[in-house]
Amino acid sequence: MIEPENLKIVGVDDKRPPIVREQPYIDIFFKLSHKAPREWCVIFNKLSKQLMPPARINNSDGVFIEAYVRDMNLLPEHLNKLKKKVVESNEQYSLVIRKRNEELLSRNATVTSGNEGSEQGRLNAIVAGLSFNE
Repeated sequence: MIEPENLKIVGVDDKRPPIVREQPYIDIFFKLSHKAPREWCVIFNKLSKQLMPPARINNSDGVFIEAYVRDMNLLPEHLNKLKKKVVESNEQYSLVIRKRNEELLSRNATVTSGNEGSEQGRLNAIVAGLSFNE
């Protein structure tokens, strides 16, 4: 599994490059390093609503951040703001996953608490002690 803290903006969508048009804005689609989980997208969309102009990511696609700027000279600044929102989203998503794992371990410990002396109890203790963070 790819860790969410590795998500980052790596470029723009080759199939939808930014184009100067008559409209008073420029659409830009930033590409993420890999597909983001749906829950990460929800977090990102919530955080990016605070930006001006706001950005969003499609929950089912999870690869492209859809943004726009009204002035092309503001593009580097807007990208930096989006990068910060990606980092914040990574951090919040990691907390959600960590909390979910702790709750799962807690539930498993409660369910198997009557098996401490048994083979199953020993196996449960070993599994609960495994570290997958390396």
